[in-house]
Amino acid sequence: MKLIGSLASPYVRKSRIAFAEKKIELELVLEDVWSPTTKMAEMNPLGKVPALVMDDGGVMFDSRVIVEYADALSPVGHLIPTNGKDKAAVKTWEALCDGILDAAILIRLEKTWVGREQHRSPAWIDRQMSKINAGLKSISEGLGSNPWCYNNQFCLADIAVGCVLSYLLFRFPEINWRDEYPNLSTFHDKISQRPSFVDTPHPN
Repeated sequence: MKLIGSLASPYVRKSRIAFAEKKIELELVLEDVWSPTTKMAEMNPLGKVPALVMDDGGVMFDSRVIVEYADALSPVGHLIPTNGKDKAAVKTWEALCDGILDAAILIRLEKTWVGREQHRSPAWIDRQMSKINAGLKSISEGLGSNPWCYNNQFCLADIAVGCVLSYLLFRFPEINWRDEYPNLSTFHDKISQRPSFVDTPHPN
């Protein structure tokens, strides 16, 4: 199987980590969706990464779909509970983390989009930043002093949180969540040592 994506994308990283934790081989094919020559729309009509190209030529997209598919491929290290309530709880953690990432990426696009300098909206940026701050607070409260995010065992929720924290360090070093939420700092230091995280770094 091939995963089409970018090293900078936290959604791509989440997918890669899930496959690594499941011990499933996966080839990463880099694609720049901002290039005028990108062919991403041929795999995902929305033109977004990641997209998973399966061995039979079929394609699926959206990291939440891809991660759940990966978890179903192998009995090794279940990432998503099968019980309805527990599964919904873990997927809610993932949805919260993806929401934080959505807000962060919207801020980055607003700040870096060439040609929009005179049209940038501080109010829009503040609105997205409030989502990030509220999301981090919720994650910190949900984690508390527990070793893992849900049910005291490693799962997709932990991957999602780890990807959020790493992405904020990568793109938003000015957000001082380490000092504000020491439990998240400890959690990030721990999860960053897992081979699946070590092997899927964001670019320098």
